[in-house]
Amino acid sequence: MPSSPPTNTATPERPHLPAGDWRSYVTLFKGNKNYLRFWLAGVVSNMGNWFNYIAVFVLLNELVGSGAAVSWFLIAKYLPTTILAPAAGVVADRFSRKKIMIFCDVGRFFVVLGFLLVRDADMIWLVFVLALVQETLWSFYDPARRASVPNICRPEELHLANALSGATWSVMLAVGAALGGLVTAAWGWQTAIVLDALTFALSASLLATVILPHVARKREGENTWRDYTGLNDLVAGGRYLATHGHVAALLMVKVGWAISGGLLVMLAIFGEQVFQIGNQGGGSGILYSMRGIGAAIGPILAWRLLGERNRDMYRSIGLAFFMGCLSYIAFSQAPTLAWAALFVLLGHIGGSVQWVFSTTLLQKSVEDQYRGRVFATEMALVTLILSISTYLTGAALDRGVDPREVTMVLALLFIVPGIFWTIHARRRLQREH
Repeated sequence: MPSSPPTNTATPERPHLPAGDWRSYVTLFKGNKNYLRFWLAGVVSNMGNWFNYIAVFVLLNELVGSGAAVSWFLIAKYLPTTILAPAAGVVADRFSRKKIMIFCDVGRFFVVLGFLLVRDADMIWLVFVLALVQETLWSFYDPARRASVPNICRPEELHLANALSGATWSVMLAVGAALGGLVTAAWGWQTAIVLDALTFALSASLLATVILPHVARKREGENTWRDYTGLNDLVAGGRYLATHGHVAALLMVKVGWAISGGLLVMLAIFGEQVFQIGNQGGGSGILYSMRGIGAAIGPILAWRLLGERNRDMYRSIGLAFFMGCLSYIAFSQAPTLAWAALFVLLGHIGGSVQWVFSTTLLQKSVEDQYRGRVFATEMALVTLILSISTYLTGAALDRGVDPREVTMVLALLFIVPGIFWTIHARRRLQREH
């Protein structure tokens, strides 16, 4: 398969923009208005997503009040990506990424409104079905969006774009979770659902204005059924990973974090049951908000304090695993919601460093023609491990295991990928040196 010509639509040469300096982001927006519109679409979509999460957490707690229900909701959000990611990666590499994203946004607008049909515990099954469909659409949206960034930004802008993407996701988590909790408490979860649906409509409108040309990949010879079904593309993607060990290792960074992914269940459990506000739930909004704040500042702090070179990012990823471990050990023993919120913030400073740095290194390492499949494969593995971790967490809670003990075990699991990554990074950096 021939390599595609560059489709970068950013502005001409400009000096290096340090990711640790906030003025660089102003320069990025002023010089690359196309990326600005692309970024704004993600802002409004992420904002609504967290309205959805908090609204559903409150809904599930009201109707069934079960840790297993929260676990099954999160599993329903993870499974589609695990199953469909290989196909989604092929689609992202063969068809217009812009059209894929717009289609998925429009589809999610209608799907999210379906949550309004849930009236009582007998209809709880509909929550899981809608979550499956919503995440099915996201499974195609995400690799298309992440694979598009290098086509919109110049190489020297990738650090900024990924730091901004991670910070945006995190800030919208913080703001969206907090506002989602307030809106749900004041006007009910139904209002939060309607606002979520509207954000998808606005996101689709903004994406329609983004310049993102589609480059058709020409094939040599006659097409076969393997070409039309995308099987050849999928096999080629697998061969690419098998022959690029450093790319395969980077894929495993987020997978390593996902081993302890059951911690996301524990944020809801601690917020709605362990630490209650006035004998009522609602603390999950605070904890998810602090998760967002920590994730927002993590990469920027790391780039500013530890450096922006590839070798700096490799080292930071290892440190971040151990930071997450210590923070969630402390979270498991937190005496109050305020202390718990602080430890969540620290834990996700580390988590966001892993996420943003591994994404940046992948975007810099992977050719455009394989990028969609690589990111889709990454998310398939992440969501598979997240599903297993989440299921086991819910099962432990339903068997009566103390939430603090469950959290302690999940925190200690960070040590395993932290050790493996540190060894890998040291060997790779020695070879490069």
